[in-house]
Amino acid sequence: MNKDQVKGKVKDVAGRVERQVGEWTGDPEKQVNGTLKQAEGKVQNAWGNAKDAGEKAAKNSKTNSPAGDNSATETEVEVRRRKAS
Repeated sequence: MNKDQVKGKVKDVAGRVERQVGEWTGDPEKQVNGTLKQAEGKVQNAWGNAKDAGEKAAKNSKTNSPAGDNSATETEVEVRRRKAS
């Protein structure tokens, strides 16, 4: 979990609370502000999810890269060359 995911979740929850308090007290301004804060939190959380997914994909591509695989035998290298041709 990265900081954008955490901050986004906190804003989302705070917005829900503020919106709900606005509903209970009949304060439409609080309801709107809470809804906006909640939406902002959802967007920030989604951005954090996207960053996290990108970092994981980059890490996996480095780990699974054939160029970085030095454990291949000569026959495996030949098979790769034939497939690439």
